[in-house]
Amino acid sequence: MEGPLAVTGGDVSLHNFSARLWEQLVHFHVMRLTDSLFLWDSIPVATSLLGDTSDTTSTGLAQRLARKTNKQVFVSYNLQNTDSSFALLVENRIKEEMDAFPEKF
Repeated sequence: MEGPLAVTGGDVSLHNFSARLWEQLVHFHVMRLTDSLFLWDSIPVATSLLGDTSDTTSTGLAQRLARKTNKQVFVSYNLQNTDSSFALLVENRIKEEMDAFPEKF
């Protein structure tokens, strides 16, 4: 796993981290604003900011993270693996990062 990278400027904070989940390298990108978060995850090949609107993984994850952070959260889940167990690994990795670096979220 690569170490966290953070850039801060004004009211916007950027935080990037990566994790190897089920032998797949996943990159996480967090943009923290005053009262909201934009979070997207991707594989190194490509990503889209808005993701697939027919997939509810992003919405469900955003709702759970919003409850945890008490902020509005926007998630773009851009991983090919749609297995619910893999999605849970992704969510748990995000929560681990939140616990380790709460100021980034």
